[in-house]
Order: sequence, then C-alpha cells, then structure tokens
Amino acid sequence: MSGSNEGDRGAGIDDQAMDILFREARSYNGWLPFTLGEREARTIYDLARFGPTSTNGNPARFVWALSAEAKEKVAACVMEGNKAKVLSSGGVAIIGFDTEFHRHYEKLMPFAPEKYHAHFAANEQDRLDTAFRNSSLQGAYLMMAARALGYDCGPISGFNHDAMNAAFFEGTSVRANFICCIGRGDPASLMPRNPRFDFDEVNSVI
Repeated sequence: MSGSNEGDRGAGIDDQAMDILFREARSYNGWLPFTLGEREARTIYDLARFGPTSTNGNPARFVWALSAEAKEKVAACVMEGNKAKVLSSGGVAIIGFDTEFHRHYEKLMPFAPEKYHAHFAANEQDRLDTAFRNSSLQGAYLMMAARALGYDCGPISGFNHDAMNAAFFEGTSVRANFICCIGRGDPASLMPRNPRFDFDEVNSVI
C-alpha cells in the first residue's frame, strides 16, 4: 500500500500528552505517600466512562478501595508479592464485570432495548465473553483517564478470584476482572522497561 492521508488527520494531542499516556507511562511496583480520595475517583471515572463498549453495554463495575481498611481487605486476596503494592498505593480500583449487564439497556440503549436484552438473555456465553472483554476495555480506559489526570497506575491480575469475589461481590452478578493501584508512583520501584514488538513483527497491512 502506498500513499498517505497524513494531511487529512484531525488535530491530535501534543507530544507531551502522548508521553504521559503512553511513551513514558509505567506500571509501578511501589508508591510515594499519597491518598486517593472519593473526589479523585469520581473525576477519573467521569472521564473514563466515555470510552466505547460493545452495544454501549458498559459491563464494568468498579469498587474503589481507598481507606486503609479497604486496602487491607484487597491485600488479603492478592498474591504475596502484590500485597505491599496494594497497601502502599494511594487507592485501588477493583474492575469487575456484571454478568447480567444486559438488564440495563433501557438506560443505555433506549432506542432498541428489547433487541439487545433478548440477544444476550438467550446467549449466555456471548454475554459472558462480551462482559469480560468490554470490562477489560473499560479498565484500560480507567487507567488512561488516571494517567491523563496526572496519576500513576499499577495494574494487577495476580489474585485469588474466588476470594476477591467473595470479599467484594458476594450475592451479586458481578465478578472480578483485575485490579489497579493508583497513586503517585515511586520511580525507585521501576525496573528497566521491557521491549515491545516493532510494527513489522506483529502487524499485517492488506
């Protein structure tokens, strides 16, 4: 394929913003003293919620563990090597997914709620796959929103899912996907950045 439509691209963010969101952003293993509050959590979510999801299903559900007691409760569910990361962070967002997300289309898809509710009600595996996949996207949007607002992130998937579900989602249709520590990252906790694939290694243009 030849040629380029570079001149047709709309205005984008500047290089500094790209560095903050992507090139210089890191996943932190340690944290500087800082406490994330409910106001900050609301600000992060209010930005992240605009990210797209399939059929606007918005299956992610978020629990914000911001107090010392709440972080202790999260730490009890994670692998031993992740406990200190959780306890020293500014706060922890637990990203879950609602396995019954299709029950909210009256609000989220008001022009055709019956169509989407009926589809997912009749297709359990598609519903679960859609919930997990799109809650993962929403968790990533949350991380990007946090970075855009000046916070650092440390996502973690190393935890006991049964324990996390029992601790935070017992009696609900929500299940844990992953967690993300948010706060002021300690640069001393960073390891050298690992390589990424180059374009030609993992991309095809057809």
